[in-house]
Amino acid sequence: MRNVKHFKVSADDNGQRLDRWIKANVPELSYGLAQKLMRKGQIRVDSKRAKPDMRLEEGQDIRIPMPDAKEIAAKKHQEHKRKLSPADIDFIRSLVIYDDGDVIALNKPYDLAVQGGTKTRRHVDGLLPGLKNELGIVPRLVHRLDKDTSGVLLLARSAEAARRLGAMFKGREVKKIYWALISPVPEHHSGTIRAGILKGVGGRKEKMLVDDDKGKSAVTEYAVLEAAGSEAAFAAFWPRTGRTHQIRVHAQLIGSPIIGDRKYRKERPEQEFEHIPAEADLDRLDMSRRLHLHARRVILPHPLKKGRLDISAPLPPELLKSWRLLGFETNSKTDPFGHMD
Repeated sequence: MRNVKHFKVSADDNGQRLDRWIKANVPELSYGLAQKLMRKGQIRVDSKRAKPDMRLEEGQDIRIPMPDAKEIAAKKHQEHKRKLSPADIDFIRSLVIYDDGDVIALNKPYDLAVQGGTKTRRHVDGLLPGLKNELGIVPRLVHRLDKDTSGVLLLARSAEAARRLGAMFKGREVKKIYWALISPVPEHHSGTIRAGILKGVGGRKEKMLVDDDKGKSAVTEYAVLEAAGSEAAFAAFWPRTGRTHQIRVHAQLIGSPIIGDRKYRKERPEQEFEHIPAEADLDRLDMSRRLHLHARRVILPHPLKKGRLDISAPLPPELLKSWRLLGFETNSKTDPFGHMD
């Protein structure tokens, strides 16, 4: 059984939020545990259930079940494991392109995984403590991007924001627009791709397959924004569903796989592009090695406030270089699917 402590609100703390008061006066109680105890009604003010944002009044009695020694030790161990270097903190903060106190957006770089795995030690999830606010609240992941895909990645500042954002992604209320370089130029410059996607089996478990009978339904809108002859195109994609590798699989299906996609692109014709100067051999090589897919923009209702969020992430320098090599302009592109909302 927890050791229950009672605290009296002093005159100096009159009007302070409960969650801020707990952080300042009960440091051994982690933010996450405090939130959990409040949700369960175990933290009480004057014998009444308390919410994190309630304002305290002088003389009120705060009842808090305190963590035992094992819980405190486990917390310290976890904090030690999650301690980041100054360089890590600077890095994750440099990725922030939007932060309104409820929702954060990162411009995730290529080759950075969102979550860890057996062979993945550096990932967004592990760097999130570098974005904690003055209350010590660490943001939460609400969706994913492939390791090789750059662009907008949303985070939530609170459990409620995370819950609502998660429901929006699940309910397809979030419009995600991707930019890609594809080759060759597709026969039709715009259209809707409908093809079921199934996880591969055996040695192909990391590769997705088109299978309308057994696969999960998948729908992708696409539009060519610019073309370099018949060799390559600057295209926009809007995945109406959220299947693994959906855009990559659907681009391959229409005969125009994404440049640099070593999983779904059998050949490397980008090394033979006439639109790239002959002396740019290293640039050709870079194009072959890097997936040219970028989560450009997200549009969604704000999870906790009125209005909508419309967040765009600029192309990272290494991708912008490829766009420019092919003569594509990126400054004035709008949403080619706006009429479909």
